[in-house]
Amino acid sequence: MIIITSEKQAGTAGKKGSQFTGTAYPYLTMAATDGVTINTVNFTPGARTFWHHHEQGQILQVLAGRGLIQSEGEPVRVIRAGDTVWVPPGETHWHGAAPDSFMTHTAISLGVTQWADAVSDSDYTTTPSNED
Repeated sequence: MIIITSEKQAGTAGKKGSQFTGTAYPYLTMAATDGVTINTVNFTPGARTFWHHHEQGQILQVLAGRGLIQSEGEPVRVIRAGDTVWVPPGETHWHGAAPDSFMTHTAISLGVTQWADAVSDSDYTTTPSNED
């Protein structure tokens, strides 16, 4: 068992190599341990990750606010506080805050993350398929 106390986490920079558009505040909750990395990320309105995929998948737990997520070739979807998202291994995707909301999530990344290009403004501003 490993316990990582809050004193050891506070102010730690996010996962090395992470790519964001806009202002995001990533905090490394647990450095890579047995192929698992955990980050908590606070996204300002409009901030988002670049396109990327994970060797063994990713779990996102939305803690606060409202965000957007999209898998390559699929529509943009809305995610909200309390939602949990499973992204299968190798599925290229992006996630971040909605244009008019902050969003905080915990990202549990399994295996190596491969970063790609920035999400274009036109892709980001596409109307989500499940918008209320």
